[in-house]
Amino acid sequence: MATLNSSVACSSSNQRGIVKAAINIPRRVTNISLPGLRTGGLVEEMELHRSAEKQLSPVKISTIKRNEDNGPDPVVTAKLYAILEAVADRVEMHKNIGDQRANWNSLLLISINSLTLAAATMAGIAAISGRAPAVAMKLSSTSLYVAATGILSIMNKIQPSQLAEEQRNAVRLFKQLQNQIQTIISIGNPTVVDVKEMMEKVLTLDKAYPLPLMGAMLEKFPEKVEPAVWWPEQRRKQSKGNTGYNGWNGKLEEEMREIVKVIRIKDKEDYLRLGTKALNLNKVLAVAGPVLTGLAAVGSALVGTPSHGSWAVVLGVVGGALASVVNTLEHGWQVGMVFEMYRSNAGFFKLMEESIESNLREEERERRENGEVFEMKVGLQLGRSLSQLRDLAAAAAVKGEDNEEFASKLF
Repeated sequence: MATLNSSVACSSSNQRGIVKAAINIPRRVTNISLPGLRTGGLVEEMELHRSAEKQLSPVKISTIKRNEDNGPDPVVTAKLYAILEAVADRVEMHKNIGDQRANWNSLLLISINSLTLAAATMAGIAAISGRAPAVAMKLSSTSLYVAATGILSIMNKIQPSQLAEEQRNAVRLFKQLQNQIQTIISIGNPTVVDVKEMMEKVLTLDKAYPLPLMGAMLEKFPEKVEPAVWWPEQRRKQSKGNTGYNGWNGKLEEEMREIVKVIRIKDKEDYLRLGTKALNLNKVLAVAGPVLTGLAAVGSALVGTPSHGSWAVVLGVVGGALASVVNTLEHGWQVGMVFEMYRSNAGFFKLMEESIESNLREEERERRENGEVFEMKVGLQLGRSLSQLRDLAAAAAVKGEDNEEFASKLF
């Protein structure tokens, strides 16, 4: 009996232990899990919501990465590409118009010389013909001379060969600008300053080499020869954040000062002198051609009159022949094109002069273009190696204005 009671007590105690364990387990789950979810639920839900948005929005993630990596601004890059497209279009426009104006020069020269020689021939025939044929020949000769005088006056005013040279220069400079923009995009991280600078260069080139003739054409017979200018004003460069060595030192600065002196005294002045000679020659020829055809027209109209005799015949025939020679010299040899070439070359040296001086004027060397790169650019533009460039600067420092060597070996 005692044994039975003890076993019952054990089983009841075990059952009580099992029941207690079953009751304690839910109580622990309730105490740990449920209150924890309610106290931190709002913050955790917000964090989960944000992380879900980042995972579902790749655009926002890429934007954040660009800003963190300090990458290129897509708007700035788009603007540079827009400028690049406009520059490429201008290259084609100037090329096509340049070819057209070169054809003008050839066709107008052939046409005017044909009119002039035909008029001279008719004036000679009228002098030896009978009365009735002479009148017809005289009228035809005079009409051709008048037409040749009018067309030649217009041709001498616009100078087609000079216009063609202007467009060739514009094509070269716009291609150069196109390469500069492509380099900026390739290097990466362009800025708003780059966009503004490229815009100014495009507009300055448009002004320097205009496409239309009426109202915008460059002066073909200026009072004084000035170098062509196709670049905006040199401004102070922004600091690139490099406070260390920028390639500049006292020796390089002195070298650049001597090279500027040579460019100013020798190269630029020489091309301005040659440009003045070409301009003066072109002025004489431009006036002589219409004058000779005009006198020949008067002479042909007076052929056969007793009061003037043989002088009218000489003026009508010889005047036309001389006019053809003058026209061939002016437009066949393209004197206007030669003048524009000299003016453009002088502008090239003026640009080099301003570029070097703008760097030397900047006292903060970190704002300058890198000295080693700049020295290499100057050498390439002058057709010299770095050693030849330094030898030129050394010779100029010793001889001064007595130095006979030009800076450029290209032209």
